[in-house]
Amino acid sequence: MPLDQTPYIDYEDEEDETVEKEMTFIEHLEELRWHLLRSVAAIVTFMIIAWIFKGDIFNKIILAPSRPDFWTYRKMCEIGNAVGIPSLCVDKLNFSLMSREVSGQFMMALTSSAIIGLLFAFPYVFWEIWRFIKPGLKITEKKAATGSVFYVTMLFFLGVLFGFFVVAPFAINFLVNFQIDPSIENQFDIQSYISVLATLTLACGVTFQLPMAILVLTKVGIVTPAFLKAYRKHSIVVILIVAAVITPSPDMISQVLVAIPLYFLYEISIVVSGRIYKAKQREMLAGDND
Repeated sequence: MPLDQTPYIDYEDEEDETVEKEMTFIEHLEELRWHLLRSVAAIVTFMIIAWIFKGDIFNKIILAPSRPDFWTYRKMCEIGNAVGIPSLCVDKLNFSLMSREVSGQFMMALTSSAIIGLLFAFPYVFWEIWRFIKPGLKITEKKAATGSVFYVTMLFFLGVLFGFFVVAPFAINFLVNFQIDPSIENQFDIQSYISVLATLTLACGVTFQLPMAILVLTKVGIVTPAFLKAYRKHSIVVILIVAAVITPSPDMISQVLVAIPLYFLYEISIVVSGRIYKAKQREMLAGDND
């Protein structure tokens, strides 16, 4: 056989496949255990850091949306004055926070530290999960998933920031200023306040993963760009329902504020699905030609 016709052998891939075949089920569990342990260690590390600075975190971050001088409320007031709608200004939040249990403040500090630890450790945890899954993927699948850790992390934190600076302030402002009768005072437990704040921010972080979810569904052949376009009108109804579930307040403003970026993400998902679908079609045509 001529030298220029010598078949190319990818020894690296063969070695990877051999190693993968030699790994037993117990060895896979052992590998998963170490990935999980490292993930837990990262969460605990950030949790300890959050616990050390719990005073500043509560005062400057967690309790910030409960005060009229919060950044979002100030911007709302500026916009309201600019467009001639002074009612957008939030001068007072009609409620007070209380701890009704002996261990209430301690448990809230512990819970908040755990949530913050999970929040900041999310990129590393997802990277560990990706490292465990990656060896089982084909070369084409690995190439297609390039940058997934970066994009998932970026979308997650964008969603968290959107939830914290947009959705949560509007929802809190509506809920605390809603009164059936002026004689009823709003005295909320700190656990209830943190639960609403954490639910809104984390829910937005998860829902912002829509483009990545569509990307995966397109790759496995469940979703196509034509399908997404055909059900665009139906998606608006679903998005409004999701927005209503995420926002605990019944006011339309909060729901619309959540629904708009979700619909924008849906349109981005159509573009992403289209590119993935075209790439799959080209691969199929190339395979048929071979």
